[in-house]
Amino acid sequence: MLHSFERLFSIQKTIDEQGVVRVSELSNRFKVTEATIRSDLAKLEIDGKIIRRHGGAASLTFSNHEPPAIVTYTDNNQSRSEEQLTPYPHRINMYKKEKMQIAKEALAMLQPHDRIILDASSTSFYLAKIIPMDLPITVLTNSVNVIIELNKKEKTEVISTGGILSKNSMSFIGPVSEGTLGMYNVNKAFLSCKGLHFKSGITESSELQVLVKRKMMEVSEQVIFLADHSKFGLKDFAYLATFNQVDTIITDSEVEPQHREAMDKAGIHYLIAE
Repeated sequence: MLHSFERLFSIQKTIDEQGVVRVSELSNRFKVTEATIRSDLAKLEIDGKIIRRHGGAASLTFSNHEPPAIVTYTDNNQSRSEEQLTPYPHRINMYKKEKMQIAKEALAMLQPHDRIILDASSTSFYLAKIIPMDLPITVLTNSVNVIIELNKKEKTEVISTGGILSKNSMSFIGPVSEGTLGMYNVNKAFLSCKGLHFKSGITESSELQVLVKRKMMEVSEQVIFLADHSKFGLKDFAYLATFNQVDTIITDSEVEPQHREAMDKAGIHYLIAE
């Protein structure tokens, strides 16, 4: 077992690398109680090295870009702004190893001549990166980064939804995006989300993203959610879907036993990417 000062250093390093980490995850990793982890996080926060959040902690870099935890509606029922969301360049580096494992598991589901949807999540981007050059498929997407990546694949036909560009998420949103999606039927939709909560359902940060993703689910024969372990047990601002609207969830091997049990009890089909 690590000495306390060694554990503090390792905890800070973990948080800096991943951006945001949950107390339960740190407890499992360092083989100490959650109470001990909370005490360690309090010390690191006092020293100005991390920012504590409900259920975990975030790096200083992440917290400088993180949207407020509580959003209050104004009288005109204004939607949560896309500019409040975590910038894409930061999201792409969070849980990178786990996202690549999930992407490889998702790749095994692709067949020649599939017609698929990739959303603007960072995990979908990793899937786009590893699609083979010689795999003939059609990809419908609202992600600028996925479009750029798939432009390198000579056998991949790419269809962009168009629409309003959200610079933080590097995605197209709005009525044009939703209208374009309604023109097509696809075999599989690979999506992600901000939270998977077994009482509150599947949630997102932005209502505008929710509207696009609901349309993606509607036009797809099979809906696959790509969700690393950090998303389980969390609920965000906007409700997206129930679990019975999802065909498969692909997650990584760090998902907690309690969340596996919850999926088993609910009859949710899931795959663990090793």
